[in-house]
Amino acid sequence: MADKFAQYDPAEDLTSEEAIAVFMTEAFETADAGYIAHALGVVTRARKLPAHTDQQAKAAAKP
Repeated sequence: MADKFAQYDPAEDLTSEEAIAVFMTEAFETADAGYIAHALGVVTRARKLPAHTDQQAKAAAKP
């Protein structure tokens, strides 16, 4: 019987600028250009997610 795996999108866990910074720091530490490019795509997707957009709007509105 084949195992079933759930879909996982790491972009859903990148909900703050700090999380994104840690994610990208770890990507650069690999020195793997392909992985760094993939990580940049994940960050781009994370910034387009509606929940993250709401958090950015609230942060920008604070004086």
